Amino acid sequence: MNDPVTANPALDPSISLRIRRPLKRFDFATFLGLLFSFALIGGAIYIGQSNANFFNTPALMIVMLGTVAVTSISYTGEEIRRAGSIIGRSLLSHYQKPSVMAQQLIEIAVLVRKKGPLALSHADSQLRKDMFLHYASQMVTDGFDPQDVERVLEQEIDSLVERHKRSASIVRRASEIAPGMGLIGTLVGLVQMLAQLDDPSSIGPAMAVALLTTFYGAIMGTVVLSPLAAKLERNSTAETMIRTLILTAMVSIARQENPRQLEMLLNSILPPSERIRYFD
Repeated sequence: MNDPVTANPALDPSISLRIRRPLKRFDFATFLGLLFSFALIGGAIYIGQSNANFFNTPALMIVMLGTVAVTSISYTGEEIRRAGSIIGRSLLSHYQKPSVMAQQLIEIAVLVRKKGPLALSHADSQLRKDMFLHYASQMVTDGFDPQDVERVLEQEIDSLVERHKRSASIVRRASEIAPGMGLIGTLVGLVQMLAQLDDPSSIGPAMAVALLTTFYGAIMGTVVLSPLAAKLERNSTAETMIRTLILTAMVSIARQENPRQLEMLLNSILPPSERIRYFD
C-alpha cells in the first residue's frame, strides 16, 4: 500500500514550509459590548429627565481605589502591577485559527516523514513565528525521546494554564469586591446623612450621594470586570487548544507515526467546525 505522503505529488514536502504568525487583532466584541452597555445606562439616565447628578468624586474614589486596594491584599504587588496588561490582553489578543494550525502541523509531519527531523532546522525562520511551536520542534530535531517531548510540553501547557488562571482570578476577584466597596460607600453616606437629620433639606441629596457608590460598584463589577474575567478565561482556553495541537503533533512526529494518523488525532481535538481534510 502506497504511503499517502509519497503517493500524492500535491503533498510533496520539498515545498518550503509557510507558518502563519498569530494575528494580533483588536477584540471589537469586547469594546462594542462595553460601549453599548454604557450607552444603555447613559440613555436611561437621560430619558429620566431628572436633575440628579450621577457624578460624585468621593464615591468614585471609594469604589475604584478601594477595589484596587482590597484586591491587592489577595495578591502580590507584581501581580497587581500586571493588572493593566491583563485587561489589555482581553482587548488585543493573539489569534490563531485552530484549523490553520492543524494544517501547518500536518505539513510539518509530511516534511519530517519525507526528509527526516533535521529538515526542520532548514525551516527555523518559519517555525520561530510561533515560539511554542519552535520550542517543540527543536526537541524533535534534537532527537528527544517521545515520552520526554510529551512530558516537557505538558508541563509547559500546565504552567501556561496556571498563569492564565491567576490572571483571570485577579479580575474575577476585583469584580466580586467592587459591589462590596459600593455598599461600604453607601453605608458611609448613610451615616453622614443620619448625622444631619436636623436639616430635612439635606436628607434627599445626601441619600442620592450615598446610593451612587452602590451604583458605581454594580457597574464596575457587573458591566466591566466580570465580563473581562470571562473573556480572559475564554482566551486561555483557545490558546491552550493551540498548544495541545502542537503537543499532539510533535509527539506523533517524534514517534514517526504516519501523518494520516496525526490528522485523525488532531481532528479528535478540534471542534467539528474546525476539522480538516488534508489527505483526500
